[in-house]
Amino acid sequence: MNFDLKTLGKGVAFAALFAAAPLFAQEAAAVADAAATAAPAVADAAAAAAPAAPVADKGDTAWMLAATVLVFLMTIPGLALFYGGLVRSKNMLSVLTQVFMICAIVCLLWVCYGYSLAFTSGNEIIGSLDKVFLKGVNTSSMAATFSNGVYIPEYVFIAFQMTFACITPGLIVGAFAERVKFGALMIFVVAWSTLVYFPMAHMVWYWAGPDFLKDAPTDYGYLWGKGALDFAGGTVVHINAGIAGLVGALILGKRTGFGKEPMPPHSLVMTMIGASLLWVGWFGFNAGSNLEANGLTALAMMNTFTATAAAAVAWMLVEQVAHGKPSMLGGVTGAVAGLVAITPASGYATPITSIVLGIVATIVCYVFCTTIKNKLKYDDSLDVFGVHCVGGIIGALGTAIVADPALGGQGFLDYTVIPAVAGAYDMGAQMLTQGRAVLVTLIWSGGISAVLFFVLEKTLGLRPTVEVEREGLDISELGERAYNL
Repeated sequence: MNFDLKTLGKGVAFAALFAAAPLFAQEAAAVADAAATAAPAVADAAAAAAPAAPVADKGDTAWMLAATVLVFLMTIPGLALFYGGLVRSKNMLSVLTQVFMICAIVCLLWVCYGYSLAFTSGNEIIGSLDKVFLKGVNTSSMAATFSNGVYIPEYVFIAFQMTFACITPGLIVGAFAERVKFGALMIFVVAWSTLVYFPMAHMVWYWAGPDFLKDAPTDYGYLWGKGALDFAGGTVVHINAGIAGLVGALILGKRTGFGKEPMPPHSLVMTMIGASLLWVGWFGFNAGSNLEANGLTALAMMNTFTATAAAAVAWMLVEQVAHGKPSMLGGVTGAVAGLVAITPASGYATPITSIVLGIVATIVCYVFCTTIKNKLKYDDSLDVFGVHCVGGIIGALGTAIVADPALGGQGFLDYTVIPAVAGAYDMGAQMLTQGRAVLVTLIWSGGISAVLFFVLEKTLGLRPTVEVEREGLDISELGERAYNL
Protein backbone atom coordinates (compact mmCIF):
# COMPACT_ATOMS: atom_id res chain seq x y z
CA MET A 1 0.00 0.00 0.00
CA ASN A 2 1.37 3.32 -1.03
CA PHE A 3 0.22 6.25 1.09
CA ASP A 4 1.87 8.93 3.11
CA LEU A 5 1.05 10.55 6.44
CA LYS A 6 -0.44 13.64 4.76
CA THR A 7 -3.01 11.57 2.93
CA LEU A 8 -3.80 9.69 6.12
CA GLY A 9 -4.40 13.00 7.96
CA LYS A 10 -6.89 14.19 5.34
CA GLY A 11 -8.79 10.95 5.56
CA VAL A 12 -9.02 11.12 9.37
CA ALA A 13 -10.26 14.75 9.16
CA PHE A 14 -12.93 13.85 6.60
CA ALA A 15 -14.11 10.94 8.73
CA ALA A 16 -14.33 13.20 11.77
CA LEU A 17 -16.42 15.77 9.88
CA PHE A 18 -18.71 13.04 8.58
CA ALA A 19 -19.19 11.69 12.06
CA ALA A 20 -19.92 15.18 13.46
CA ALA A 21 -22.50 16.06 10.77
CA PRO A 22 -25.49 14.81 12.78
CA LEU A 23 -24.35 16.91 15.73
CA PHE A 24 -24.19 20.05 13.56
CA ALA A 25 -27.65 19.25 12.17
CA GLN A 26 -29.03 18.87 15.69
CA GLU A 27 -27.55 22.20 16.79
CA ALA A 28 -28.93 23.95 13.67
CA ALA A 29 -32.35 22.49 14.33
CA ALA A 30 -32.16 23.62 17.95
CA VAL A 31 -31.27 27.14 16.88
CA ALA A 32 -34.15 27.16 14.36
CA ASP A 33 -36.56 25.88 17.01
CA ALA A 34 -35.41 28.55 19.44
CA ALA A 35 -35.90 31.24 16.80
CA ALA A 36 -39.36 29.94 15.98
CA THR A 37 -40.26 29.90 19.67
CA ALA A 38 -38.95 33.42 20.20
CA ALA A 39 -40.70 34.92 17.15
CA PRO A 40 -44.23 35.01 18.65
CA ALA A 41 -42.86 36.45 21.88
CA VAL A 42 -41.09 39.20 19.94
CA ALA A 43 -44.23 39.84 17.93
CA ASP A 44 -46.34 39.97 21.12
CA ALA A 45 -43.90 42.41 22.68
CA ALA A 46 -44.01 44.60 19.57
CA ALA A 47 -47.79 44.48 19.55
CA ALA A 48 -47.91 45.44 23.21
CA ALA A 49 -45.59 48.35 22.60
CA ALA A 50 -47.66 49.67 19.66
CA PRO A 51 -50.84 51.63 20.53
CA ALA A 52 -53.99 49.60 19.92
CA ALA A 53 -56.38 50.93 17.29
CA PRO A 54 -59.65 52.11 18.90
CA VAL A 55 -62.55 49.70 18.56
CA ALA A 56 -66.17 50.78 18.81
CA ASP A 57 -68.19 49.44 21.72
CA LYS A 58 -71.17 47.59 20.23
CA GLY A 59 -73.49 48.30 23.15
CA ASP A 60 -72.76 52.03 23.09
CA THR A 61 -73.10 52.06 19.32
CA ALA A 62 -76.51 50.38 19.42
CA TRP A 63 -77.75 52.83 22.06
CA MET A 64 -76.52 55.84 20.09
CA LEU A 65 -78.23 54.63 16.92
CA ALA A 66 -81.49 54.44 18.88
CA ALA A 67 -80.90 57.85 20.50
CA THR A 68 -80.31 59.41 17.10
CA VAL A 69 -83.67 58.17 15.85
CA LEU A 70 -85.37 59.45 19.02
CA VAL A 71 -83.99 62.96 18.57
CA PHE A 72 -85.08 63.03 14.93
CA LEU A 73 -88.54 61.93 16.12
CA MET A 74 -88.61 65.06 18.28
CA THR A 75 -88.48 67.26 15.19
CA ILE A 76 -90.59 65.35 12.72
CA PRO A 77 -93.25 64.62 13.68
CA GLY A 78 -92.94 65.85 17.32
CA LEU A 79 -92.14 69.54 16.99
CA ALA A 80 -94.08 69.85 13.74
CA LEU A 81 -97.30 68.56 15.31
CA PHE A 82 -96.76 70.51 18.55
CA TYR A 83 -96.44 73.78 16.62
CA GLY A 84 -98.99 72.87 13.96
CA GLY A 85 -101.74 72.30 16.49
CA LEU A 86 -101.10 75.68 18.12
CA VAL A 87 -101.65 77.77 14.99
CA ARG A 88 -104.93 78.44 13.17
CA SER A 89 -106.05 75.75 10.73
CA LYS A 90 -105.33 77.98 7.72
CA ASN A 91 -101.62 77.91 8.63
CA MET A 92 -101.26 74.29 9.76
CA LEU A 93 -99.51 73.03 6.62
CA SER A 94 -97.19 76.02 6.44
CA VAL A 95 -95.77 75.19 9.86
CA LEU A 96 -95.48 71.48 9.09
CA THR A 97 -93.72 72.25 5.81
CA GLN A 98 -91.34 74.74 7.42
CA VAL A 99 -90.22 72.27 10.09
CA PHE A 100 -89.99 69.37 7.66
CA MET A 101 -87.92 71.24 5.10
CA ILE A 102 -85.64 72.72 7.74
CA CYS A 103 -84.72 69.13 8.65
CA ALA A 104 -83.97 68.28 5.05
CA ILE A 105 -81.89 71.40 4.38
CA VAL A 106 -79.86 71.21 7.58
CA CYS A 107 -79.09 67.52 6.97
CA LEU A 108 -77.44 68.53 3.70
CA LEU A 109 -75.59 71.47 5.28
CA TRP A 110 -74.32 69.23 8.06
CA VAL A 111 -72.68 66.62 5.86
CA CYS A 112 -71.34 69.22 3.41
CA TYR A 113 -69.58 71.48 5.91
CA GLY A 114 -71.50 71.85 9.17
CA TYR A 115 -69.97 68.87 10.94
CA SER A 116 -66.49 69.99 9.94
CA LEU A 117 -67.04 73.54 11.22
CA ALA A 118 -68.51 72.31 14.50
CA PHE A 119 -66.38 69.29 15.39
CA THR A 120 -62.88 69.64 14.00
CA SER A 121 -59.87 71.41 15.40
CA GLY A 122 -59.67 75.01 14.24
CA ASN A 123 -59.75 77.81 16.78
CA GLU A 124 -61.85 78.47 19.87
CA ILE A 125 -64.74 79.92 17.85
CA ILE A 126 -65.03 77.69 14.80
CA GLY A 127 -63.57 74.48 13.43
CA SER A 128 -61.83 73.92 10.11
CA LEU A 129 -62.83 72.51 6.74
CA ASP A 130 -60.70 69.41 7.23
CA LYS A 131 -63.78 67.16 7.03
CA VAL A 132 -65.78 69.09 4.45
CA PHE A 133 -68.11 66.66 2.60
CA LEU A 134 -67.08 64.19 5.36
CA LYS A 135 -63.62 63.89 3.83
CA GLY A 136 -61.59 61.16 5.52
CA VAL A 137 -64.57 59.65 7.35
CA ASN A 138 -65.22 55.96 6.73
CA THR A 139 -66.61 52.91 8.51
CA SER A 140 -63.36 52.52 10.44
CA SER A 141 -63.34 56.11 11.74
CA MET A 142 -63.94 56.41 15.47
CA ALA A 143 -65.32 59.22 17.64
CA ALA A 144 -64.37 59.64 21.29
CA THR A 145 -66.92 59.48 24.10
CA PHE A 146 -66.46 60.82 27.64
CA SER A 147 -64.57 57.78 28.97
CA ASN A 148 -60.95 56.90 28.37
CA GLY A 149 -60.61 54.20 25.72
CA VAL A 150 -64.31 54.10 24.79
CA TYR A 151 -65.30 54.92 21.20
CA ILE A 152 -68.26 54.84 18.83
CA PRO A 153 -68.21 54.92 15.01
CA GLU A 154 -67.77 58.47 13.75
CA TYR A 155 -70.73 58.10 11.42
CA VAL A 156 -72.94 57.49 14.45
CA PHE A 157 -71.63 60.62 16.17
CA ILE A 158 -72.13 62.65 12.99
CA ALA A 159 -75.73 61.47 12.65
CA PHE A 160 -76.51 62.09 16.33
CA GLN A 161 -75.18 65.63 16.30
CA MET A 162 -76.93 66.28 12.98
CA THR A 163 -80.32 65.79 14.66
CA PHE A 164 -79.48 68.59 17.11
CA ALA A 165 -78.55 70.85 14.22
CA CYS A 166 -81.92 70.05 12.60
CA ILE A 167 -84.20 70.74 15.56
CA THR A 168 -82.60 74.01 16.69
CA PRO A 169 -83.61 76.24 13.74
CA GLY A 170 -86.92 74.36 13.70
CA LEU A 171 -87.64 75.75 17.17
CA ILE A 172 -87.18 79.32 15.95
CA VAL A 173 -90.13 79.30 13.54
CA GLY A 174 -92.67 79.11 16.36
CA ALA A 175 -91.85 82.67 17.44
CA PHE A 176 -93.16 84.22 14.21
CA ALA A 177 -95.47 81.46 12.98
CA GLU A 178 -98.29 82.48 10.63
CA ARG A 179 -96.50 85.55 9.25
CA VAL A 180 -93.27 84.66 7.45
CA LYS A 181 -92.51 83.86 3.82
CA PHE A 182 -91.36 80.29 3.23
CA GLY A 183 -88.49 81.13 0.83
CA ALA A 184 -87.06 83.89 3.02
CA LEU A 185 -87.21 81.59 6.05
CA MET A 186 -85.28 78.84 4.29
CA ILE A 187 -82.54 81.32 3.31
CA PHE A 188 -82.42 82.52 6.92
CA VAL A 189 -82.03 78.93 8.14
CA VAL A 190 -79.04 78.31 5.85
CA ALA A 191 -77.31 81.52 6.96
CA TRP A 192 -78.23 81.14 10.64
CA SER A 193 -77.06 77.54 10.84
CA THR A 194 -73.74 78.51 9.25
CA LEU A 195 -73.06 81.68 11.22
CA VAL A 196 -74.72 80.91 14.54
CA TYR A 197 -75.39 77.23 15.21
CA PHE A 198 -72.18 75.67 13.91
CA PRO A 199 -69.92 78.12 15.82
CA MET A 200 -72.01 77.76 19.01
CA ALA A 201 -71.80 73.95 18.82
CA HIS A 202 -68.03 74.25 18.39
CA MET A 203 -67.61 76.71 21.27
CA VAL A 204 -69.63 74.63 23.74
CA TRP A 205 -69.10 71.00 22.73
CA TYR A 206 -65.84 70.62 20.81
CA TRP A 207 -62.77 69.22 22.58
CA ALA A 208 -59.93 66.83 21.79
CA GLY A 209 -61.43 63.91 23.72
CA PRO A 210 -60.48 62.15 26.97
CA ASP A 211 -57.51 60.25 25.51
CA PHE A 212 -56.02 63.27 23.75
CA LEU A 213 -56.67 66.38 25.83
CA LYS A 214 -53.57 65.79 27.93
CA ASP A 215 -51.39 66.08 24.82
CA ALA A 216 -53.57 68.78 23.23
CA PRO A 217 -54.49 70.96 26.24
CA THR A 218 -55.76 73.86 24.14
CA ASP A 219 -57.72 71.92 21.53
CA TYR A 220 -61.26 72.90 22.51
CA GLY A 221 -64.04 75.40 21.89
CA TYR A 222 -64.14 78.70 23.75
CA LEU A 223 -66.87 77.92 26.30
CA TRP A 224 -65.70 74.33 26.80
CA GLY A 225 -62.29 75.69 27.67
CA LYS A 226 -63.84 78.10 30.17
CA GLY A 227 -65.49 75.16 31.93
CA ALA A 228 -69.12 75.75 30.91
CA LEU A 229 -71.38 72.78 31.64
CA ASP A 230 -74.04 72.04 29.02
CA PHE A 231 -74.84 68.35 28.95
CA ALA A 232 -77.34 68.32 26.09
CA GLY A 233 -77.92 71.81 24.68
CA GLY A 234 -79.27 74.46 27.05
CA THR A 235 -77.11 77.09 25.39
CA VAL A 236 -76.46 75.53 21.97
CA VAL A 237 -80.10 74.65 21.30
CA HIS A 238 -82.62 76.41 23.54
CA ILE A 239 -81.16 79.81 24.44
CA ASN A 240 -79.67 79.95 20.94
CA ALA A 241 -83.03 79.36 19.24
CA GLY A 242 -85.11 81.26 21.78
CA ILE A 243 -83.30 84.58 21.46
CA ALA A 244 -83.22 84.26 17.65
CA GLY A 245 -86.97 83.69 17.71
CA LEU A 246 -87.59 86.81 19.80
CA VAL A 247 -85.44 88.93 17.50
CA GLY A 248 -87.32 87.61 14.48
CA ALA A 249 -90.71 88.26 16.09
CA LEU A 250 -89.75 91.85 16.88
CA ILE A 251 -88.39 92.57 13.39
CA LEU A 252 -91.32 90.96 11.57
CA GLY A 253 -93.87 92.68 13.80
CA LYS A 254 -97.16 91.39 15.12
CA ARG A 255 -99.56 89.15 13.25
CA THR A 256 -102.36 90.90 11.43
CA GLY A 257 -105.19 91.27 13.94
CA PHE A 258 -102.99 90.43 16.95
CA GLY A 259 -104.67 91.64 20.14
CA LYS A 260 -107.88 92.44 18.28
CA GLU A 261 -108.97 89.08 16.90
CA PRO A 262 -109.09 85.70 18.65
CA MET A 263 -106.24 83.40 17.59
CA PRO A 264 -106.85 80.14 19.48
CA PRO A 265 -104.98 76.92 18.68
CA HIS A 266 -106.92 74.97 16.08
CA SER A 267 -106.10 71.48 17.41
CA LEU A 268 -104.92 70.91 20.95
CA VAL A 269 -105.15 67.19 20.18
CA MET A 270 -102.31 67.61 17.66
CA THR A 271 -100.40 69.70 20.18
CA MET A 272 -100.75 67.04 22.88
CA ILE A 273 -99.56 64.33 20.46
CA GLY A 274 -96.59 66.50 19.46
CA ALA A 275 -95.70 67.28 23.07
CA SER A 276 -95.81 63.57 23.94
CA LEU A 277 -93.50 62.74 21.04
CA LEU A 278 -91.17 65.51 22.21
CA TRP A 279 -91.00 64.01 25.70
CA VAL A 280 -90.32 60.52 24.34
CA GLY A 281 -87.70 61.78 21.90
CA TRP A 282 -86.07 63.89 24.61
CA PHE A 283 -84.74 60.72 26.24
CA GLY A 284 -82.51 60.36 23.20
CA PHE A 285 -81.72 64.06 23.37
CA ASN A 286 -80.56 64.02 27.01
CA ALA A 287 -79.55 60.44 27.75
CA GLY A 288 -77.97 60.09 24.32
CA SER A 289 -75.74 63.08 24.98
CA ASN A 290 -73.64 60.90 27.28
CA LEU A 291 -72.55 59.02 24.10
CA GLU A 292 -72.39 55.77 26.10
CA ALA A 293 -74.79 53.30 27.70
CA ASN A 294 -73.91 53.33 31.40
CA GLY A 295 -75.07 54.59 34.79
CA LEU A 296 -74.74 58.25 33.84
CA THR A 297 -76.98 57.62 30.84
CA ALA A 298 -79.59 56.14 33.17
CA LEU A 299 -79.29 59.18 35.45
CA ALA A 300 -79.89 61.57 32.54
CA MET A 301 -82.95 59.53 31.58
CA MET A 302 -84.35 59.60 35.13
CA ASN A 303 -83.82 63.34 35.38
CA THR A 304 -85.68 63.79 32.11
CA PHE A 305 -88.63 61.95 33.66
CA THR A 306 -88.74 63.79 36.96
CA ALA A 307 -88.02 67.39 35.92
CA THR A 308 -90.62 67.19 33.16
CA ALA A 309 -93.29 65.66 35.35
CA ALA A 310 -92.73 68.24 38.08
CA ALA A 311 -92.86 71.12 35.61
CA ALA A 312 -96.10 69.89 34.02
CA VAL A 313 -97.81 69.48 37.39
CA ALA A 314 -96.52 72.84 38.60
CA TRP A 315 -97.84 74.72 35.53
CA MET A 316 -101.32 73.25 35.98
CA LEU A 317 -101.27 74.12 39.69
CA VAL A 318 -100.28 77.69 38.89
CA GLU A 319 -103.17 77.90 36.41
CA GLN A 320 -105.54 76.50 39.01
CA VAL A 321 -104.55 79.23 41.43
CA ALA A 322 -104.46 82.03 38.83
CA HIS A 323 -107.54 81.15 36.75
CA GLY A 324 -109.53 78.70 38.83
CA LYS A 325 -108.99 75.81 36.42
CA PRO A 326 -106.05 73.99 34.80
CA SER A 327 -105.64 73.42 31.05
CA MET A 328 -104.18 70.76 28.84
CA LEU A 329 -102.25 73.43 26.97
CA GLY A 330 -100.77 74.57 30.27
CA GLY A 331 -99.77 71.02 31.15
CA VAL A 332 -97.88 70.39 27.92
CA THR A 333 -96.31 73.86 27.97
CA GLY A 334 -95.05 73.17 31.48
CA ALA A 335 -93.70 69.81 30.36
CA VAL A 336 -91.71 71.44 27.56
CA ALA A 337 -90.40 74.09 29.97
CA GLY A 338 -89.19 71.30 32.27
CA LEU A 339 -87.57 69.48 29.37
CA VAL A 340 -85.78 72.65 28.33
CA ALA A 341 -84.56 73.42 31.84
CA ILE A 342 -83.23 69.93 32.56
CA THR A 343 -81.43 69.66 29.21
CA PRO A 344 -78.12 71.29 30.28
CA ALA A 345 -78.30 69.70 33.75
CA SER A 346 -79.54 66.22 32.86
CA GLY A 347 -76.16 64.54 33.34
CA TYR A 348 -75.24 66.48 36.49
CA ALA A 349 -78.35 66.67 38.70
CA THR A 350 -80.13 64.06 40.81
CA PRO A 351 -83.78 63.09 40.24
CA ILE A 352 -84.79 65.11 43.32
CA THR A 353 -82.91 68.29 42.44
CA SER A 354 -84.32 67.88 38.92
CA ILE A 355 -87.80 68.14 40.39
CA VAL A 356 -86.88 71.45 42.01
CA LEU A 357 -85.33 72.72 38.78
CA GLY A 358 -88.48 71.80 36.83
CA ILE A 359 -90.74 73.63 39.29
CA VAL A 360 -88.59 76.77 39.26
CA ALA A 361 -88.49 76.75 35.45
CA THR A 362 -92.28 76.48 35.26
CA ILE A 363 -92.86 79.45 37.57
CA VAL A 364 -90.42 81.72 35.75
CA CYS A 365 -91.54 80.65 32.25
CA TYR A 366 -95.19 81.10 33.23
CA VAL A 367 -94.53 84.69 34.29
CA PHE A 368 -92.72 85.43 31.01
CA CYS A 369 -95.38 83.77 28.83
CA THR A 370 -98.22 85.65 30.51
CA THR A 371 -97.44 88.73 32.58
CA ILE A 372 -94.27 89.99 30.88
CA LYS A 373 -95.40 89.11 27.35
CA ASN A 374 -98.72 90.88 27.86
CA LYS A 375 -97.08 93.91 29.42
CA LEU A 376 -94.48 94.34 26.67
CA LYS A 377 -97.01 93.37 23.97
CA TYR A 378 -94.60 91.49 21.71
CA ASP A 379 -96.04 88.74 19.51
CA ASP A 380 -94.08 85.58 20.25
CA SER A 381 -96.66 83.37 18.53
CA LEU A 382 -95.92 80.07 20.27
CA ASP A 383 -93.85 81.29 23.25
CA VAL A 384 -90.47 80.26 21.90
CA PHE A 385 -88.70 82.97 23.87
CA GLY A 386 -90.74 82.49 27.03
CA VAL A 387 -90.21 78.73 27.15
CA HIS A 388 -86.98 77.94 25.31
CA CYS A 389 -84.82 80.99 25.95
CA VAL A 390 -86.02 81.70 29.49
CA GLY A 391 -86.22 78.01 30.39
CA GLY A 392 -82.77 77.48 28.89
CA ILE A 393 -81.34 80.30 31.00
CA ILE A 394 -82.89 78.84 34.16
CA GLY A 395 -81.45 75.45 33.26
CA ALA A 396 -77.99 76.76 32.39
CA LEU A 397 -77.67 78.75 35.63
CA GLY A 398 -79.36 76.04 37.67
CA THR A 399 -76.81 73.51 36.40
CA ALA A 400 -74.18 75.24 38.53
CA ILE A 401 -76.27 74.44 41.61
CA VAL A 402 -77.56 70.94 40.91
CA ALA A 403 -74.15 69.73 39.67
CA ASP A 404 -72.55 70.43 43.05
CA PRO A 405 -71.41 67.12 44.60
CA ALA A 406 -72.50 68.52 47.98
CA LEU A 407 -76.08 68.26 46.68
CA GLY A 408 -75.52 64.84 45.13
CA GLY A 409 -74.50 66.23 41.75
CA GLN A 410 -71.91 64.76 39.43
CA GLY A 411 -69.48 67.70 39.46
CA PHE A 412 -67.06 67.58 36.55
CA LEU A 413 -64.13 65.46 35.42
CA ASP A 414 -60.58 66.66 34.89
CA TYR A 415 -59.54 65.20 31.53
CA THR A 416 -56.02 66.59 31.60
CA VAL A 417 -54.97 63.40 33.39
CA ILE A 418 -55.48 59.80 32.25
CA PRO A 419 -57.68 58.28 33.51
CA ALA A 420 -59.85 61.33 34.22
CA VAL A 421 -60.51 62.24 37.85
CA ALA A 422 -63.10 64.41 39.58
CA GLY A 423 -62.22 68.08 39.63
CA ALA A 424 -62.53 70.43 42.61
CA TYR A 425 -66.04 71.94 42.41
CA ASP A 426 -66.80 75.55 43.34
CA MET A 427 -70.49 76.45 42.96
CA GLY A 428 -69.91 80.21 42.94
CA ALA A 429 -67.19 80.03 40.29
CA GLN A 430 -69.29 77.64 38.22
CA MET A 431 -72.26 80.01 38.39
CA LEU A 432 -70.09 82.80 36.95
CA THR A 433 -68.93 80.43 34.21
CA GLN A 434 -72.52 79.47 33.39
CA GLY A 435 -73.47 83.14 33.31
CA ARG A 436 -70.69 83.80 30.82
CA ALA A 437 -72.01 81.00 28.58
CA VAL A 438 -75.52 82.46 28.71
CA LEU A 439 -74.31 85.96 27.81
CA VAL A 440 -72.13 84.73 24.95
CA THR A 441 -75.08 82.81 23.52
CA LEU A 442 -77.49 85.73 23.83
CA ILE A 443 -75.07 88.19 22.24
CA TRP A 444 -73.82 85.86 19.49
CA SER A 445 -77.20 84.51 18.44
CA GLY A 446 -79.19 87.66 19.10
CA GLY A 447 -76.76 89.94 17.28
CA ILE A 448 -76.22 87.82 14.18
CA SER A 449 -79.91 86.92 13.98
CA ALA A 450 -80.83 90.61 14.03
CA VAL A 451 -78.47 91.31 11.14
CA LEU A 452 -79.79 88.37 9.11
CA PHE A 453 -83.44 89.26 9.65
CA PHE A 454 -82.80 92.92 8.86
CA VAL A 455 -80.97 92.13 5.61
CA LEU A 456 -83.65 89.70 4.47
CA GLU A 457 -86.40 92.15 5.35
CA LYS A 458 -84.74 94.88 3.27
CA THR A 459 -83.98 92.63 0.30
CA LEU A 460 -86.38 89.72 -0.20
CA GLY A 461 -88.94 90.76 2.38
CA LEU A 462 -89.96 88.55 5.30
CA ARG A 463 -93.67 89.26 5.63
CA PRO A 464 -96.41 88.20 3.25
CA THR A 465 -99.08 90.76 2.44
CA VAL A 466 -102.00 91.44 4.76
CA GLU A 467 -104.32 89.73 2.28
CA VAL A 468 -102.15 86.60 2.24
CA GLU A 469 -102.03 86.50 6.03
CA ARG A 470 -105.80 86.75 6.26
CA GLU A 471 -106.30 84.02 3.66
CA GLY A 472 -103.71 81.80 5.33
CA LEU A 473 -100.25 80.68 4.28
CA ASP A 474 -101.38 77.18 3.36
CA ILE A 475 -103.34 78.25 0.30
CA SER A 476 -101.24 81.26 -0.67
CA GLU A 477 -97.80 79.63 -0.45
CA LEU A 478 -98.48 75.91 -0.79
CA GLY A 479 -101.76 75.80 -2.74
CA GLU A 480 -103.25 73.22 -0.43
CA ARG A 481 -105.20 72.90 2.82
CA ALA A 482 -104.57 70.82 5.91
CA TYR A 483 -108.25 69.84 6.01
CA ASN A 484 -110.71 69.45 3.12
CA LEU A 485 -114.08 69.05 4.81
